[in-house]
Amino acid sequence: MNGMLGVSGLSFLLVAAGSPLLIWTLQSLKLTQPIRAELPPDHQAKRGTPLMAGLILLIGIVMSMQFKATPMMLFLCWAFLLFSSIGFMDDYRKAAYQDAGGISGRAKLVLQFAFAGTLLYVLFRYFGLTSGIALVQGFALQLPAAVYIAVMLLFIVGSANAINFTDGLDGLLINAAIPTYFFFFAISERPEVQAFSLVMIACLLGLLLYNIHPARAFMGDTGSLAIGGSLSFLAVLEKVEILIPILFSVYLAEQLSVILQVWYYKRTKLRLFRMTPIHYHFSLKYGWSENRIVIVFGLISWLSALVSWLLWKFLL
Repeated sequence: MNGMLGVSGLSFLLVAAGSPLLIWTLQSLKLTQPIRAELPPDHQAKRGTPLMAGLILLIGIVMSMQFKATPMMLFLCWAFLLFSSIGFMDDYRKAAYQDAGGISGRAKLVLQFAFAGTLLYVLFRYFGLTSGIALVQGFALQLPAAVYIAVMLLFIVGSANAINFTDGLDGLLINAAIPTYFFFFAISERPEVQAFSLVMIACLLGLLLYNIHPARAFMGDTGSLAIGGSLSFLAVLEKVEILIPILFSVYLAEQLSVILQVWYYKRTKLRLFRMTPIHYHFSLKYGWSENRIVIVFGLISWLSALVSWLLWKFLL
């Protein structure tokens, strides 16, 4: 445990100290965030903020491998890196060409499904992943391997994108993701999962110093998709798939709001929410400040992690 705390503490210091240099570099290269025209006026003021600050989270990958360079740790790092690479391609197009759309949604989905499928194959082939979903203590729903893989593919890609949707306000995703990583740190018996989760928490805290409102830099999809991919695979590794609706409640609410908005508009030509993802709705309809939304969503994420832990401890 002392080793984990030491590596995590060093990760925090490196991210906190290295972020200003990365921000300056991104600003110098004019790799900044384009703002969609339909966003509220307070968001238009963020035009020109450096994008891709999520690159600094790669320090966490280096530190995790320094702590324990086992096959399991290598797998966790690759899951993070592969999803981060998709986000980087999207961010680079946005920043370099000032194109708020980034790469096409189809391209992102194809890459996500390809990477998720490859990583799931590795888990089955080399890490003994089973196709059972734990329901209660001593009982699991056994699915055919093909069905389980199909379901998990949809879950991983869907969850990664749901987590990506959450990265819309200064510090929002960081405040929501820290409790989720802490849940995996608390329940896992694998030192690699514990160390990886703790290092990620430390890195996110270091980045939060510059991402809190008003943000000096945005992590971008480079960070948010990496967080989404790694958290989704942690859920698969720890066999807590049944807890995802609770544990990922904030992320799923963000994604569901988008889906409902599109469905409702197609049927009625009216909007169910003022704007989606739903964090914008609280700002536009109720006048909540960014900090208030971030605090409330963060507290909900902590509550979700606590309820998930209690269910894991006493039911799973």
